Amino acid sequence: MMKQRDRTTPTPRLPGLVYVIGAGIFLMGTTEFMIAGLLPEAAADLGVDVAQAGLLVTAFAVGMIVGPPVMALATLRLPARATLVCALAVFAAGHVVAAVSDSFTVVTASRVVTALATGTFWAIGAVVATTVAGPGASARALAVMSGGLSLAVVAGVPLGTFTGQATGWRGPFWMLAGLSLLAIGAVLRFVPAAVGGHRAEVSVRAELSVIRPWRVWVALGAIVLAQAGFLGAYSFISPLLTDRAGIPAPMVPLVLVGFGIGALAGTALGGRVGDRYPLVTIAVAVSLTATALLVLAAAADHSAIVVMLVVLLGACGLGANPVLIAQTLRFAGDGSALASSLATAGFNLGTAAGSAMAGVTLSTSLGLVGPAVLGAVLTGSALAPIALLATTTRRTIHDMRSRRHDDQRGDFTAVR
Repeated sequence: MMKQRDRTTPTPRLPGLVYVIGAGIFLMGTTEFMIAGLLPEAAADLGVDVAQAGLLVTAFAVGMIVGPPVMALATLRLPARATLVCALAVFAAGHVVAAVSDSFTVVTASRVVTALATGTFWAIGAVVATTVAGPGASARALAVMSGGLSLAVVAGVPLGTFTGQATGWRGPFWMLAGLSLLAIGAVLRFVPAAVGGHRAEVSVRAELSVIRPWRVWVALGAIVLAQAGFLGAYSFISPLLTDRAGIPAPMVPLVLVGFGIGALAGTALGGRVGDRYPLVTIAVAVSLTATALLVLAAAADHSAIVVMLVVLLGACGLGANPVLIAQTLRFAGDGSALASSLATAGFNLGTAAGSAMAGVTLSTSLGLVGPAVLGAVLTGSALAPIALLATTTRRTIHDMRSRRHDDQRGDFTAVR
C-alpha cells in the first residue's frame, strides 16, 4: 500500500528561486558561447587578427577552470545570497569594461574576470538550488540550472549574434550587463538572506576535508572524461556538417538549435530520473553518447542521419550533467561550495582538454571524423569510474542491510 501511494504522489514543484538561478546561468552561458560568433568583428575593431582574438575564448575557459575552486574558498565566509549578488555585479562590470575598452589586453582580462564571476555563481548557485530543493530533488534542481545553459545555446547565442550584427560586437556586452542587473534584483527578491546559512563558521580546512573521500574524485574523473569526449567532438561539429554531411552553411545554425533543444529535453529527463536512479541514469546517458559518436563517424556522409544524431547527442551528452554534479555533492556532503566548484572546473577542464585533443585528430587519416572517434573512446572510458562507483555503492548498501539484519537478530535473541 505504501509503495502504491508513493508512486501516485505527484512530484513536488521546485522552489521559484531555483529558476532564478537558472536564469542567471542562461546569461552566463550566453556570454561563454556567443563570443565565437563575434570574433571577426571584435578582431577588426581591436586591431588583432582572428587567431589572436581567439584568446577571448581561451581566457574565459582558463578562468572557468581555475576560478571556481579559488573563488569558492575566497567567498567562504560570505552569505550565499551576498555571494550570488557580488558575482552578478562583477559579471556586469566585466561586460561594461569590455564594451567601452579599445584595448585587446583589457578586453581579454575582462573575460577572465567575467569567468571568475561565472564560476562563483555556478558553484554557489548549485549549493543553494540543491539545498532549497531538498535531497530528493537535487538532480532535478541542477537540471534546471543546466537547462539555463542549454537555453543559452538555443536562444541566447543566436540572440547575442543577431544583436552583434545589428549594433556591433559591443552591443551584446551592453545587453548582458543590463540583464545581469535585472538578475541581481531577482536574486534579492527571491533568495532569502538566510538560505544556505551564514558560512562564517566554515573554515578552509573543513571545506578541504569534505572533498577527501575517494568517491568525490572518482565522480570528478567521470565528469572530465565524459565532457572531454562529448564536447571535444562537438567543438568540431560544424566542419563535419558542411564538408562531410553536405549540409549548407546557412543551415548549420538550425542544426545546432536542434542540438540545444535536445539538450533541454535531456537535462530535464536526466534530472527527473536521476534523483531515483542516479548511477543508472549516468551510465545509460554516457553509453548512448559514446554509441552516437561512433555512429556519427560511420554515417558522416548521410545528412539526415547526422542531423538526428546531433539532436540525440544534445540530449544524452548533456543529460548526465546534473546527475553527475548531484553525485559529486552527495559524496562530498551536501552544501559544499568547494565540491560544487570542482565539478564546474571539471566540466571546463574536460571541454578544454577534449577540444585540444580532438583538434589533433583532424590532421590524422581520420580527418573530420577524428573528433567523433576520439570522443567515443574518451566518453566510453567514463564508464569505468561509473562502474566503480556503482560496485562500491552496491557493496555499501549490502553491508548496511547485513548489519541491520544482524542487529535485529541480536535484539530478538536478547528478548528470548
